[in-house]
Amino acid sequence: MKKILFLFLLICSYSQLNAETGYDLWLRYQPIQDQTLLGKYRQQISSMYVDGNSETIRMAREELTNGLSDMLQQKFSSPSAMGSAASLIAARGTSSLLATAGIKELLAQTGEEGFIIISKNLSGKKRIIISGNTDKAILYGVFHFLRLLQTQQSISNLETVSVPKVKLRMLNHWDNLNRTVERGYAGFSLWNWHSLPGYIDPRYKDYARANASIGINGTVLTNVNANATILTKNYLEKVKALADVFRPYGIKVYLTARFSAPIEIGGLKTADPLDEKVRQWWKDKVKEIYQHIPDFGGFVIKANSEGQPGPQDYKRSHSDGANMFAEAVAPFNGIIMWRAFVYSAEKNVDRHKQAYDEFVPLDGAFHKNVMVQVKNGAIDFMPREPFHPLFGAMPKTPLMMEFQVTQEYLGQATNLVYLGPLFKECLDSDTYTSGKGSTVAKVLDGSFNKDQTLTGITGVANIGTDVNWTGHPFAQANWYALGRLAWNHSLSAEKIADEWLRMTYSNHTAFIQTASKLMMESRDIFVQYSNPIGLHHIMGTGHHYGPAPWVNNLNRPDWNPVYYHKADSMGIGFNRTATGSNALVQYHPEARKLWEDMNTCEEKNLLWFHHVPWTFKMRSGRSLWDELCHHYYSGAAKVKEMQQSWANLNPYVDQQRFDQVRSLLNVQYDEAVWWRNACLLYFQTFSKKPIPGQYEKPDKTLDYYKSLRFPFAPGN
Repeated sequence: MKKILFLFLLICSYSQLNAETGYDLWLRYQPIQDQTLLGKYRQQISSMYVDGNSETIRMAREELTNGLSDMLQQKFSSPSAMGSAASLIAARGTSSLLATAGIKELLAQTGEEGFIIISKNLSGKKRIIISGNTDKAILYGVFHFLRLLQTQQSISNLETVSVPKVKLRMLNHWDNLNRTVERGYAGFSLWNWHSLPGYIDPRYKDYARANASIGINGTVLTNVNANATILTKNYLEKVKALADVFRPYGIKVYLTARFSAPIEIGGLKTADPLDEKVRQWWKDKVKEIYQHIPDFGGFVIKANSEGQPGPQDYKRSHSDGANMFAEAVAPFNGIIMWRAFVYSAEKNVDRHKQAYDEFVPLDGAFHKNVMVQVKNGAIDFMPREPFHPLFGAMPKTPLMMEFQVTQEYLGQATNLVYLGPLFKECLDSDTYTSGKGSTVAKVLDGSFNKDQTLTGITGVANIGTDVNWTGHPFAQANWYALGRLAWNHSLSAEKIADEWLRMTYSNHTAFIQTASKLMMESRDIFVQYSNPIGLHHIMGTGHHYGPAPWVNNLNRPDWNPVYYHKADSMGIGFNRTATGSNALVQYHPEARKLWEDMNTCEEKNLLWFHHVPWTFKMRSGRSLWDELCHHYYSGAAKVKEMQQSWANLNPYVDQQRFDQVRSLLNVQYDEAVWWRNACLLYFQTFSKKPIPGQYEKPDKTLDYYKSLRFPFAPGN
């Protein structure tokens, strides 16, 4: 009996020791269990040497030492000499160790951040070489090599040349100085401004490691709804402390600038961008910032949008405002990212059209160190949205992609929704502006403008103080996907999901097959039970949590869901054709062919571009109303299938993370039913048609769903 009890306690203890919080993200460096593969790796990597003594090289050495020691289950270290004897060498191409390696031509392709990983015979011994032209390139190469081991790839005959597709690969933190996070669903802000600069939380370093491992090289610390206080001396000292932590990992810090700061903290009576005193104030402020942070990246600016101050307050243009900032940062090689998310309640025009109308006439008017930062779609990070018409429409102006990683409209932190397919859907969309194949990705990376020196992709971060960083364990994959696609937009969403699952959970084939399918289908499932067939912006007021298609009492017309779905007795959907708002005219003729005819329009975007009769026959043979019911019910039913898929993966996942995902999938199913019932009951008041008999009827009334309130929903 005592032996049985001891065994039980031992098993419980082992299980507890192996519980995981998710804090390590995709950098877990778990011991390799496949003994055959482990033997091969040990044979191929018997010793390592990382050349150099910079802080970045020290970080690369530390990462490689820890990663190899943990995965190969033997002690590794990088000696201070005798590098030529090592089987794994990480060194700059200029190192004397690599003088006979014959890699000069490969390195000529890699620029400042790209790297090579190659198998070579040196001094009669086969070695693995990680090299680049800079120390941060070595760091990126080290992380990539560790990824190969984590995902159990062959390292026998390596010949990798990896170069980032865009120059700026960033996160935008919508973090406030009081540590709340706008549209944040994973706790408070990482940045503890109160204790900075005196206390440097070790988590800052782990944040930098995670970003460097996926190639992210910039972070915007503050909310686009900016607070001028961040530009004061006291706070600049705090920003400097963070910049010092991030610098060895190749990460620059950026801030958001409040346009009215000269008035609020500068004592001026105006913020007019053409006023010389205002211009000088910004030049002096920028000089002060660079005295604290010599490699400060620049500013992101939200102006004349949603009540934020901007140049139009003084009857000036966006280019007037952006160029004032550009002149201030230009002597320090800084850049300005001017957001194109603008819309005005005073203009009686489809919100879909406003950014295009305001910015296209300014193409070529911005200084060369200005990027216009454009959301992936014209409305606001919807679950599914056609690509923004600005992409391809401003050939003389570098455009920066702005994705949203935090799931404001995609179930927030309670729903498992992998965003890789959403990102790829946009990046692979053809704008046709330079002929067939003019994808959004190629517009971003400068393929059609060889003189374009600024290229970039950014994402609104989903990171907070939760122990697992992102709230939902699977939301980590969206942070990971943003970085991987910013480095290489040709990667597939499937490839990225496979990598993340292997590094974060398990390399077991049965696990990968099931979990990858679950991830790849998750976004479409969410769209089905929330915003199918092109419906959009029908969520709750303010917090945007859950459905509220009935809302019609907000001050601005385009804050009301009824503005977007336009349901009436005849049908549903927003007519953006020539007979409606004519937003379609902003797309190239070849692109709009996908959408302009109701009878041939992609059904996934049908209600985005057309007001469609309830009786309209869909390709399935069902009427629009029956098709809407089909999507809502099928989407909710598929969450049940997601639950079962996850239950089958219990043997491959530690109990702590398994239980958390299982519980959240239960929440997700309840929310899917809520979306389904609330939307169909509401739209039924217009269609006057029954829910088809094969579906269970809602067990609550429409009045019940309308009565729901969430005064303390996160992220608002």
